[in-house]
Amino acid sequence: MANVRLSRGLCAVVGSVLVGSHQTLEALFISSGVPGDPPGLAHHSKWKEWLFRAGQDPNTDSLSVLGNVIEEFMDAPPFDPQAREEWEEKRKRVVEALEADGLRYYQGGRVLPNGRAPEEIVPAAASASAAPAMPKALQDVLARLVRGLPRAMYPLIKRSKGAIQLSFRSEYDLQDLLHALLRPWVADIRPEEFTPSYAGSSTRMDFLLPAHELVIELKLVRDHNHARQIGKELIVDIEHYAVHPGCKHLWCVIYDPDKLISNVAGLVGDLEGERKTPKGSVMVKVEVIS
Repeated sequence: MANVRLSRGLCAVVGSVLVGSHQTLEALFISSGVPGDPPGLAHHSKWKEWLFRAGQDPNTDSLSVLGNVIEEFMDAPPFDPQAREEWEEKRKRVVEALEADGLRYYQGGRVLPNGRAPEEIVPAAASASAAPAMPKALQDVLARLVRGLPRAMYPLIKRSKGAIQLSFRSEYDLQDLLHALLRPWVADIRPEEFTPSYAGSSTRMDFLLPAHELVIELKLVRDHNHARQIGKELIVDIEHYAVHPGCKHLWCVIYDPDKLISNVAGLVGDLEGERKTPKGSVMVKVEVIS
């Protein structure tokens, strides 16, 4: 499908109903295929402007992107009766904004022009433009999977029909989710490898991807004290990874669901980049998600 312009009114309504931190919504938009970098705007303007740009990009299927962005909101009503009433009102606003643009939402993240039935949709496999472009480099795969972790958690937290809901309050839950997401992309994933001894001790890696000389380390921020100490923990870990002969790149993924880290930019700035020790070096990438 060719790019369809999204009106500023529609984008404003969508931006106003989405709830989450900057990092959470950035992950949603990136995983949904919204092109370009996030605008450097305030929270209330950022999402509508970024979505509007998707409707201006000739290489983007804007209706597919829009459907991906609003799918969870449209299809997953809250359990709480009071919250559900508010959700129904907001959902009605989105439906009306879509209709004003001659569009209609169908369950499963499909947005189509009025008069076009869902069965007329061309399968994604038959159209390269029907879905966000597939990442080609491992770093792009990791960026999409890591930043999309909160979105991947959502259907496992909000499960229906009496299924056991996951909380993701354990690092092991996070590791299992990321491991499952990585498996279709990476053939050789080695969980719980140990680094060589450094300063009289060794540390356990969460994931080693030997073909890519890359390690992924996951951290779950447990409380305020842990939030203050997590930078020091990672500095110690980095020193161990730098001496591992199979680790040239280290991804430090920090899940901070309660937003307890007071200075995310400072933490990232202190840790990212090439870190050298007397016995080796490693290129460090830090992602903080919430």
